[in-house]
Amino acid sequence: MNSKTIFLFLLAISFSLQIGAQNKHISTPPEVSPMPMKAEMTEIWEPEVSVVTPAKTLGDAPSDAIILFDGTNLDQWVKQKDNAQPAPWKIVDNNHMEVVPGSGGISTKMKFGDCQIHIEFSAPDVVEGSSQGRGNSGLFLQNRYELQILDSYNNRTYRNGQAASIYKDHAPLVNAMRGPLEWNTYDVIYTAPRFKKDGRLDAKARITVLHNGVLVQNNVEISGNTYYIGLHDYPSPHGDDVLSLQDHGNKTQFRNIWVRPL
Repeated sequence: MNSKTIFLFLLAISFSLQIGAQNKHISTPPEVSPMPMKAEMTEIWEPEVSVVTPAKTLGDAPSDAIILFDGTNLDQWVKQKDNAQPAPWKIVDNNHMEVVPGSGGISTKMKFGDCQIHIEFSAPDVVEGSSQGRGNSGLFLQNRYELQILDSYNNRTYRNGQAASIYKDHAPLVNAMRGPLEWNTYDVIYTAPRFKKDGRLDAKARITVLHNGVLVQNNVEISGNTYYIGLHDYPSPHGDDVLSLQDHGNKTQFRNIWVRPL
């Protein structure tokens, strides 16, 4: 090894030692502890929750509800098959309305999607018929999806067609029907179906129902249009639509109907 090579070798070693010594003086920054949580860091103050005044009597409409029927008139309703015609059903004692068999169903003038609904109904005063021929009507959500109305008090029929069923789709969890001369309530939370931009189904409709205060449908999916014959489906996309009450040939009675769009 010549003198020049030895010099360069010693120079490299010296440089490496200097770099190592410098690195020893470089301190590693201490770890920063996260800021301790405070209670107010998880409090949301704005916007303030809107105030709704609940009804004084259970089942009556809260302050933000749309009253569809209060016993005095049918101004919010029209004939189902011809919305230019007034609703043809009968008002009794400024208290309730009664189906006029053969006159056809009725529909709301207003259209709804997601909503909360309260409706009260009873079988005809004179108990007649059996199975599907006794106090039969139906509440149709968006004019398509039927929540069955029927006198199911000591009245056997197919389970997915009795009172509080999603007709021929979901049987109710229990039969909570009152006797024929008593009034029944449905309290409904309804979520409308969603459709993609190309018209395909994105999410099915869902429904929760309390029948006389008893949970009978627990956020179930509705399989589609509720047909009497054939499998249910969603044949075409749609938006908000009317609520309808069915004329099934029985003098079923209704009162105290209100809705809250959600």
